[in-house]
Amino acid sequence: MFDFDLPRRLIARHPPERRDGGRLLVLAREGPPKHEQVIDLPELLAPGDLLVVNDTRVMHARLAARRKTGGVVEVLLLEAGPGPVSALLRPGRRLNEGEQLSLPGGTVVLQKRHPDGSWTVVCDPDPVSLMECCGEVPLPPYLGRDAEPEDALRYQTTYARVPGAVAAPTAGLHLSVELRSALLARGVAFATVTLHVGAGTFRPLCAEDLERGLLHPEYFELPQATVDAVRDAARVIAVGTTTTRALEASVVNGVLQAGRGVTRLFVREGYRFQTVDGLLTNFHLPGSSLLMLVCAFSGRERVAQAYGEAIESGYRFYSYGDAMLLL
Repeated sequence: MFDFDLPRRLIARHPPERRDGGRLLVLAREGPPKHEQVIDLPELLAPGDLLVVNDTRVMHARLAARRKTGGVVEVLLLEAGPGPVSALLRPGRRLNEGEQLSLPGGTVVLQKRHPDGSWTVVCDPDPVSLMECCGEVPLPPYLGRDAEPEDALRYQTTYARVPGAVAAPTAGLHLSVELRSALLARGVAFATVTLHVGAGTFRPLCAEDLERGLLHPEYFELPQATVDAVRDAARVIAVGTTTTRALEASVVNGVLQAGRGVTRLFVREGYRFQTVDGLLTNFHLPGSSLLMLVCAFSGRERVAQAYGEAIESGYRFYSYGDAMLLL
């Protein structure tokens, strides 16, 4: 089921008018899917439930630089740290190591090309300063458009806090301030993890990925307060596959532990979930590791049926699309 045909008209190229205005397909362990609205979440969850969200913040990591010849090169910075950082360049085939690209607020020097197509680059001034003055939100390629002013706000969760992602944890895009308040009033608690979503989330899986059972590395951090909240919760509902990976990667010898690190965890069929009782997630790309995680949680056949019903019912797919609640 990891491959399916999706009519292009169902790809949500823009966010809904209201942040919490999407549709919600509810898929329980038994019974047919139910068609609800995201705004109905307070009635679908119960007092004592815990929503764990990913508070990573999307960087304005896409830069339009120029070569000395005048040609435009798109630079996607994958890191914000000091010193040399990783980047993706497009078009990259004719670029040379040592070449300097110019921007209105500085330069990017191409230090080293790597076999996987990525580059090590040096930014002057530092990457954060360049992104602040020249960058834009790096929208996913399947949206088929450049970033617009609304994307700076809408391709970011309302609780985004820690800069470091190059893609949004899209399940959280549905959670408006008003909806979060309604959930809190219902007795649903919130806790946070940080997982910086990398560009690899858009990369199609290859045979080597499947054979190794490892994904692209992503930095994560789990605070002790979240560990305590998970321990005390009636049910733990992960908001997004990134939150799920951060929680599951933090289990050591069967015990959830606070800490930070890099995970390459690949959750797919046969995986035994140790922390998550429910999952709020968007509709994902065919053949993606995200879809495989969803199938591992609810079963490939049930997810295939639910996706088929969603397509037939005209649900909107991908980053700005509608959502599923898996229980």
